[in-house]
Amino acid sequence: MVIIYNCYGGTHSSILASAIHLKNLPVNQIPTNQEILKVEYFNKLTYSDMGRLLFHGVDDEGNKVYTIGRGISKALVPAMRNLVIALCRDNGINEHFLFVNCSPTVPPLMTMGGFFSRALHMDFIGVPLLIAGTKQTYYNITKLVEKSKEICRENSQKYLVINVDEKGRLSVFN
Repeated sequence: MVIIYNCYGGTHSSILASAIHLKNLPVNQIPTNQEILKVEYFNKLTYSDMGRLLFHGVDDEGNKVYTIGRGISKALVPAMRNLVIALCRDNGINEHFLFVNCSPTVPPLMTMGGFFSRALHMDFIGVPLLIAGTKQTYYNITKLVEKSKEICRENSQKYLVINVDEKGRLSVFN
């Protein structure tokens, strides 16, 4: 399975989800400020990185974990999904894909922190807000990751593309 966590900037909630998924952050407790800030790519990507697919690693089940920032585009993830479907059908690729929208987990504090830090380059304001927002929503992100892992374990179709939308609804394409 290929898992692609996505969010607006690709540098906060999706990065945290990938770190939780790969056990680089704990599931059962909120990480410290230092643990959050040392996550690779957390609050490091810029506007020019949007649309860039980043590989983070392979989980215990052999699933490949990626992230991508989609910006305000409502077309990026559907375009990726359609490309995956076409490639699988045309080339006999037997692979499963899970696109997970992390944006519903983002609280206003994290949004404001990201804006101050990434857009205005005011880390002295943005980073504390990001940390507070991360701690506020951390268990929401862990629940989303656990749901993603559950979907991966239960999936047994030839090839499948699953999308988790902004309201947590599943869409299945094959």
